Amino acid sequence: MKAYVFPGQGAQFTGMGKDLYDNYPEAKELFHKANDILGFDISKIMFEGTADELKETKVTQPAIFIHSVVLAKMMGDDFAPDMVAGHSLGELSALTAAGALSFEDGLRIVSKRALAMQEACEAQESTMAAIIGMADEDVEKVCEEVDGVVVAANYNCPGQLVISGEVPAVEKACEILKEKGARRALILPVGGAFHSPLMEPAREELAKAIEETEFNKPTCPIYQNVSTFAVEGIVDIKTNLIYQLTAPVKWTQSVQNMIKDGATEFIEVGPGKALQGLIKKIDREAQVSQGSVA
Repeated sequence: MKAYVFPGQGAQFTGMGKDLYDNYPEAKELFHKANDILGFDISKIMFEGTADELKETKVTQPAIFIHSVVLAKMMGDDFAPDMVAGHSLGELSALTAAGALSFEDGLRIVSKRALAMQEACEAQESTMAAIIGMADEDVEKVCEEVDGVVVAANYNCPGQLVISGEVPAVEKACEILKEKGARRALILPVGGAFHSPLMEPAREELAKAIEETEFNKPTCPIYQNVSTFAVEGIVDIKTNLIYQLTAPVKWTQSVQNMIKDGATEFIEVGPGKALQGLIKKIDREAQVSQGSVA
């Protein structure tokens, strides 16, 4: 069974999507549509922007979504998923590619999500850190013992967990985790504490946008970051999507459940190859590849 997976923030690079724009009239049309919806020339930033310009949340999230969804559309009949999943932002790309959202509605939600997250980041100084070489439960335990807000945010693969929260609490947790034997505890260059309780204002804003948008039943089950199990019902999809901002991304658990349910091949659709690397660390036997246009 084929599982198609979609990357999240961090996968962006200068020139992303330009081959699709240059070679496929339908892709060019979608890029122009995206510029109109967002009210600025995002294609120009995607094709020619600096790393710093691409790193702005209001640009990064829509750029990765556009690249991923346009690629899935240009794959045509080659895009034939038995199941889909996306890492954080990638969940919206997965839902759109699987027909649960139109391209326009998906992009509008992504844009609102990005701006709401940016506002929440600016409201309170916060950060994230990658913890390498430690069991998930040991990291969780340290987070619980530290004063202030610090929580497990991204279960990326065994031995790689990202924590998120207030700057002093994250720094303290890193200090303790290093003492307890973590191979690395590295503060990440991000704008704020994604997937933590500090994203509550953004969650409330996103909830409004999601409730106002028409969703369809996806063409196949989606394994969402919050629940980790196969979901097809619209009410459940919307609920999980809303709570994703303040809840951890359970990527390890989602991939394990997809394998348990029969996934034998994982195809990454979008910029970069980060998810393929994580999937191989979750299960060495899993087949991984990059989605491309024939």
